Amino acid sequence: MELAFMRRCAAPVAVALVAVTAGSIPSESRADEEVFGYVKGAEPLPKGALELSERLTSRSDKGTGDYQAFDSKTELEYGFTDRFSGEFSVLAMAIDTSGLTIDGYLPGDKKYGMKLSGVEGALKYNFLSAAKDPIGLSTYFAFLYTTLDPHSGQDKDKMTMELKLLLQKYFLDDQLIVVTNVGMEATHARRAPIDNLPPGFEWPTDPEMELGLNFGLGVTYRFAPNWYAGVEAIYEDEHETEIGLERWSLFAGPTLHYGAKKWWATLTWFPQLKGGGETYPGQPYDDLHLIEKTKEEVRLKIGYNF
Repeated sequence: MELAFMRRCAAPVAVALVAVTAGSIPSESRADEEVFGYVKGAEPLPKGALELSERLTSRSDKGTGDYQAFDSKTELEYGFTDRFSGEFSVLAMAIDTSGLTIDGYLPGDKKYGMKLSGVEGALKYNFLSAAKDPIGLSTYFAFLYTTLDPHSGQDKDKMTMELKLLLQKYFLDDQLIVVTNVGMEATHARRAPIDNLPPGFEWPTDPEMELGLNFGLGVTYRFAPNWYAGVEAIYEDEHETEIGLERWSLFAGPTLHYGAKKWWATLTWFPQLKGGGETYPGQPYDDLHLIEKTKEEVRLKIGYNF
């Protein structure tokens, strides 16, 4: 799928989604229904339940040149018990970048349509249920293997392990939902060599190790049957073994969710509010991190229950 085609289709898809949901029959919300685009809830998928979901994320604008990337995550989740569920995902990406070169990160222009970029496996275990206990508590462990660098689009083998603590609380007879995430991740990566680089351009191919911390908060309110509107925020930082704290960013924005009996959809606009660490020469915004992040993201998630 080419990027130009995806841009042309974005508006009709959004209109169709609103039209379909407006005519749907109201139903009760489910456990593990993803009411946020980025923050994860603590409720597990029930025993024997099977869910297929698609997550499409647009990342755009690095302040200079033209930058547009799309990430796709197709996920199948199964509830082994009422407390324990597993996920398997296939990852893909597309990129169109030009007019921006950054030593060690963006060696030059790159453009291609959606293609496979990796796989992910994850497990969630629920200790306390938000629906039955004063607060919901779960742990979440994920392992990712990817072959494409999400920033430059170049070949890059990367293995990432992620561990999160998920907290969830209902208020006002379950009309208000508050979710908090605390997590850390460890990454081992190696770039593939590139021929014909500009003279003096840095493109290290030695293995890299990074540690990252992330904190998430989401608040959403049911304003009509099956409809939720709220806000969510994510803080992330990365530490390299020889440098220490290398970069950090804070994203926050509004989110809209609809949940029907068999399917659900969530849309989030996620601009970068603040960032720091490395900057590239001539970067127009010194209060944002734009080497590995962009000025804004938009994420659409759709899930179907079997």
